[in-house]
Amino acid sequence: MPVQYNILDKGFKNIRQNGQITGFQVAVRDAYYRGIYLPIIDSFEVTIDGQTFAGDQVKCKFRDNIYTQKDLQNHPNERWQWLEPCTLMVAKPGGLKPGFHDVKVVVKERISYMPVIPAVRTFTAKLALVA
Repeated sequence: MPVQYNILDKGFKNIRQNGQITGFQVAVRDAYYRGIYLPIIDSFEVTIDGQTFAGDQVKCKFRDNIYTQKDLQNHPNERWQWLEPCTLMVAKPGGLKPGFHDVKVVVKERISYMPVIPAVRTFTAKLALVA
């Protein structure tokens, strides 16, 4: 099944810490062709099979750095380049069951020529999680 360009099927998996499944992760690419600085990202929201996760439930991994959404404001020199994946790490005790899941990611960001009004980008896909 084709996956929408902005949500990547690679890396869609449960997160394990200390032998426990503490959540899941999904990778996304930004839709803005110029790339953006992290402080102009207002928020990420992830919905899986109708259940929405936002705010402190979603951390962002850019390259090797993991940030809370609030912490993005403190890194004015770091960029999310176009085509570069951002891994969204979602806190959900027990994670997701293996199988297909409906995934929606909403990104709110202030692009360079409209810095006051956030651009709201919504991406959807059906992804398979393998145990």
